[in-house]
Amino acid sequence: MLNTENENDMNHNNYKYYLSKIKSFIKDISDSIKGTEADYTSISLRKALMLLSIPMVLEMSMESIFTIVDIYFVSKLGSDATSVVGLTESMLTIVYAFGIGFAMSATAIVSRRIGEKEPRKAANAAYQALLVAGVTTILISIIGIFFSDNLLRLMGANSEVIAKHGVYTKLMLGGNFTIMFLFILNGIYRGAGDAAIAFKVLLFSNTINIILDPLLIFGIGPFPELGVAGAAVATNIGRGLGVVFQLYTLFYGSSRIQLFLKDLRVDIEQIVAFLKLSSSGIFQFLIGTSSWIVMVRIISEFGSIAVAGYTIGIRIIIFALLPSAGLSNAAATLVGQNLGAGKPHQAEKSVWSTGIANAIFLGTIGLILIVFPESTIRLLVQQDDVVAKSVECLRIISIGFIAYGFGMVLVNSLNGAGDTLTPMFINIFCFWLIEIPLAYLLAIKLGMQEKGVYYAIVIAETAMTLIALFFFMRGKWKLKKV
Repeated sequence: MLNTENENDMNHNNYKYYLSKIKSFIKDISDSIKGTEADYTSISLRKALMLLSIPMVLEMSMESIFTIVDIYFVSKLGSDATSVVGLTESMLTIVYAFGIGFAMSATAIVSRRIGEKEPRKAANAAYQALLVAGVTTILISIIGIFFSDNLLRLMGANSEVIAKHGVYTKLMLGGNFTIMFLFILNGIYRGAGDAAIAFKVLLFSNTINIILDPLLIFGIGPFPELGVAGAAVATNIGRGLGVVFQLYTLFYGSSRIQLFLKDLRVDIEQIVAFLKLSSSGIFQFLIGTSSWIVMVRIISEFGSIAVAGYTIGIRIIIFALLPSAGLSNAAATLVGQNLGAGKPHQAEKSVWSTGIANAIFLGTIGLILIVFPESTIRLLVQQDDVVAKSVECLRIISIGFIAYGFGMVLVNSLNGAGDTLTPMFINIFCFWLIEIPLAYLLAIKLGMQEKGVYYAIVIAETAMTLIALFFFMRGKWKLKKV
């Protein structure tokens, strides 16, 4: 009888223990989405990673929805319209390179200042970053507005396609400031540990884009029928309103980082320091994005159907990769803040934990895409020839997802520590010296066509992961000053 009572008490205590754990887990999820004040260098690694990674994963998922929604509606206009979106997206990777490079540097500097408990210095650094981004967007807009047709022609589009759909490219490149400022402002919030704000901004922007896309593309109700240009207008409006919301929060909200009038002064020394840190980061991403442009140029040799298939496939792949990029952004923030707080061991531990989790997550997604590619693709497009090309793209590139998952955490963590030079050299070697020559050899010389491009991508990305792991384990990133 006594044993039975003891067993009942033990079961009751176990029940209470697991119930409290579940409640704590649910509360952490709720806090991460709503946003909560926390010193990420002093709480447990598990909790810090959860508070940062959940909104960052959701944020990156929201970013990827922009491209998925656009391609869903544009694909109904035919393969020519879809191919123009794909070619434009490859050119926009240059904008992404600047945006991500600036955001990466802003995250590294802001997170280090926050870790040092210097929020005013963090705010001043944020303003200098915004000034640099503003000048850059003006220059890119001028090029995009006046030379978009020439750029499309250079990418392999014919005159008929340019005349019919080229306005999409002009609008997207001309309105690049919405992309640039979304990236850099979210980078500032991530560095401050306010990842929930970045997620909320993109949720708002996506809602606007999802509503406007079909209205403006197909001319529903009182709205004009703009065709593929409607997707560009909807996306720019959605992102633009998101930027307005970000700026309002930065000046008048309750973020961990807040700008005041006294912060609005030009600091040449800080701008030079920011450009110095950003330059290698931008070049790092330009290396990777320029290789993607070359990949599209090689694929365009095999016709619009091949480019359309690649465009659909790569959008799905980006949708799968961006949540993982959210996890790697969380690791970068933890690295920066822990180094700023003088805790290099905690910084290293956060990278290993995040890297393993990311590899498992992305490996699972990759397996699903390998086994069930067609059902995923047909959610976006129904043309059998385009579907067949997209299946080919998905099945091959997904082979490397486990390596991508771990590799992106390693590379982002080096960037978060302020060591942007090492990833830059890794990218030069893997993308320019391995991926591009190998893609040309396999696709053109050996007659594998677009399959050769996809295999080259897998090999180059896997090599990048292995080399990044070597440099990470050397540990010199722990000594980097920002």
